Amino acid sequence: MKNRSELREVIMKVIYQVNLLEDTNLEYDLGDLIKEQLEIKNDFVNSSVDGIIEHKKEIYELANKYLNKWTIERLNKVDQAILALGIYELMYTETPSIVAINEAIELSKVYSDESVTKMINGVLDKIYHEEEK
Repeated sequence: MKNRSELREVIMKVIYQVNLLEDTNLEYDLGDLIKEQLEIKNDFVNSSVDGIIEHKKEIYELANKYLNKWTIERLNKVDQAILALGIYELMYTETPSIVAINEAIELSKVYSDESVTKMINGVLDKIYHEEEK
C-alpha cells in the first residue's frame, strides 16, 4: 500500500498524462490512466484527479495570477501537474496548507529543477497567504 506522498506522485503522473493527451486531442479513459499507475483503487487518488480536472480552469487562472511574468501554460507538463496538485489541495481540500505546499515542493525537487521548485513554492505561498479558503 502506498503512502500519501506516493499517491500524490501517482496523481501528478495521471494529470501529466491527461495534459499531454488533451493537448494532442487524443481520447483517453481516466480510469485506465489511473489503473496504469495504481493497481488498487484509491479514493484519494480518484477524487484528487477528478477534482483537478473539474477545477482546472480555476486552478490555472489562480496559478497565472501569481506566476511572475509567466503563465502555467509555459511550464512543462510535469511542472503544470505538480503546481495544479498543490493549488488543488490548498483550495479545494482539507489538507493542511503546510502539507499541501511541502508535498508539491518535494515532488518538484524530484521532477523539476531548482528554479522551478522555487517558483512553485513562491506561487503556493502567495496563494496560501492571499487566497486560501
